[in-house]
Amino acid sequence: MDILVDNKKVFFSDTGENYDSKKKTIILLHGSGQSHVVWSLTTQFLSDQNFNVFTLDLPGHGNSEGDSLKSIEEMADWLEKIVNKIGIKSFCIAAHSQGCLIALEYVFKYKSKIDKLIFIGGSYEIPVNKSLIDLALKGEMESLNLMMKWGYGNSKQFIGGNPLQKILNSAREVREVLAVDLIACDRYKNGLNAVKKINCKTLFIFGELDKMIKIEKGKEFAGHISNSKVHIIKNCGHMIILENAFEMREKINEFLKR
Repeated sequence: MDILVDNKKVFFSDTGENYDSKKKTIILLHGSGQSHVVWSLTTQFLSDQNFNVFTLDLPGHGNSEGDSLKSIEEMADWLEKIVNKIGIKSFCIAAHSQGCLIALEYVFKYKSKIDKLIFIGGSYEIPVNKSLIDLALKGEMESLNLMMKWGYGNSKQFIGGNPLQKILNSAREVREVLAVDLIACDRYKNGLNAVKKINCKTLFIFGELDKMIKIEKGKEFAGHISNSKVHIIKNCGHMIILENAFEMREKINEFLKR
């Protein structure tokens, strides 16, 4: 479905179920250059477990109108507008990669609404290789190949082609969506302050072979939160939501039901 935020249409999926205030709610946040479709193996599963499940496309991504937001801070404020529009009083966030930074900044500003947090392939900072940013700014499709090369733990997982190329299929989209996201990640510096404000139950899921967020960095991230649990998926890279969605979603379900 579409909702209006700042006079722009936002794609917001509820898996065909109306919001039920008696159910626990989870919002799924996608990563750089992506859209709600990366959660396609997870949304219906969690809905069947009796959760309100919401996925969305950030502005300029997927089916949402508008320009891509230029900072993580703007993205967090935009998420708050969505939450207020729907009327959600308390919810959980499951976020992947860049989405983890958005979740962190959201908690920093609006933590009273958060019940639980799930960080997937994330850290409190995500510095981005300058060469990758330069390629994306030029609209080079090679930037998508590099992201997937670094993003997948095993080349055999690349079955069906590069998923990013199915979301971003023009040089303009690479320039105006992916490049903007990568720069926003690279410039975000409030993560360490934000993580220190988290006091809710938190689950961290990492891929054993992640080249973007190394296990050591992930464990350092988790170490800042006393009420946290870490799960590592073997033979899996950064794109956990696509590489091993089945194990990931089972761990999310277990965590939410505790």
